[in-house]
Amino acid sequence: MTTWQGWHRFATTDPPAPPQPGQTPRSPEERLAYHSAFVTIRTPAISQLATQVRTLMILGRHQQATARPSLIVTGPAAAGKTTALLNVGRACHLAHTRKNPPPPGTDRAAVPVAYVLVPPGATAKTLITEFARYLGIPTTTRMTQTQITDAVCHTYTAAGIQLVLIDEIHRLNPRTTTGAQTADLIKDLTERLPATFVYAGINLPDTPLFTGVRGAQLAGRATLINCGPLPARHGSRHPFRDVITDIENNLDLTHHRPGTLPRHTPYLHQRTAGRIGSLTRLIRQAAITAITDGTERITKQSLDAIRLDHLAEQHNRPTPKR
Repeated sequence: MTTWQGWHRFATTDPPAPPQPGQTPRSPEERLAYHSAFVTIRTPAISQLATQVRTLMILGRHQQATARPSLIVTGPAAAGKTTALLNVGRACHLAHTRKNPPPPGTDRAAVPVAYVLVPPGATAKTLITEFARYLGIPTTTRMTQTQITDAVCHTYTAAGIQLVLIDEIHRLNPRTTTGAQTADLIKDLTERLPATFVYAGINLPDTPLFTGVRGAQLAGRATLINCGPLPARHGSRHPFRDVITDIENNLDLTHHRPGTLPRHTPYLHQRTAGRIGSLTRLIRQAAITAITDGTERITKQSLDAIRLDHLAEQHNRPTPKR
């Protein structure tokens, strides 16, 4: 998805379809493929991000003198940051292309969204080269950073990019020389491109990226959205249980009893520490196991048999006594 062709394919491909009442039962192979891809569960973070992106894009639409307001999506690993980012980017892409179809007789698609992954050990030049690669802007090793940046700004503006998604931004460290230059590049891009920027990364408030003089320039223009672990209870609401219910409603198992998973909310919250990524992986793996072994249902016993990701396993590991 870090090229326009890949992103366009992702945004325009129909998401997996959950089972529908009265639908002819799907084969085991089809259901295994479905649980592998699965639907995107609309979490509170996705809803908040969608609202904020829509508002800030309108707010900055006619802003000329300074950089448009931006968003920071942060949280621990396996909290659903990238899923939220991609979901909102796809929604923006589809909404824009519906309003702006290609002229009759052409197949030139609109280019409203850019998705850029910060490379490990990024320098300003390697990062701007990633921006260029997304739209297929030709570059050579002899080109300077300034030349590539000028080409990117010209091409992105001409293409009509309205939303720039920058993922894995925690890889930047403005306290190093190369990191400082890269942070300056991002600031330059926000001022030169007529687009709303959304940054996503792990525990960003705890990193140097948004502290100090350079960090304050980015943070001062950005709204923070936290994709932290979901609490088991928030006031009178039960957000974690609601997500479990949504996941269960989208399963495609022939013998699974509705309501089974929500009854195990305390257990699931303890095992996953409230992390959406860990939760969806656990239930999807259990669903795939249920299809392959023929039981066609998820129980607490079958969930116990699934090994979680290492982060969640560490959370559940007993603290050794001293």
